[in-house]
Amino acid sequence: MLQGGMRTADVARAINCNVHTVRCLKQRYRETGLTTDRPRSGRPRVTTPAQNRYIRKSHLRDRYRMATTTARVTPGIHNPSISAQTVRNRLREAGLRACRPVVRQVVTRHH
Repeated sequence: MLQGGMRTADVARAINCNVHTVRCLKQRYRETGLTTDRPRSGRPRVTTPAQNRYIRKSHLRDRYRMATTTARVTPGIHNPSISAQTVRNRLREAGLRACRPVVRQVVTRHH
């Protein structure tokens, strides 16, 4: 839009963002030729997206599977072992909750 001749304020209004954001993007494009985000600080993820999908699918197949079991059998090239807490975190991110089999007394005909 900017290369097409639109003003910065018009572009900001069209994409519903702040004028300062459009100016910064324009300056970044002039300096680097790209508008992609810069790397951010923070701890890198231990699991890959493929591992996250594997964790989610394996728990959807077997709802009573323990996180420790999944952590042991999750395949990985870059990181051969992940913790059970990581598995629990990925399941929570996927919107899955813990399922436990109900432990009760066996109901007999007399009961």
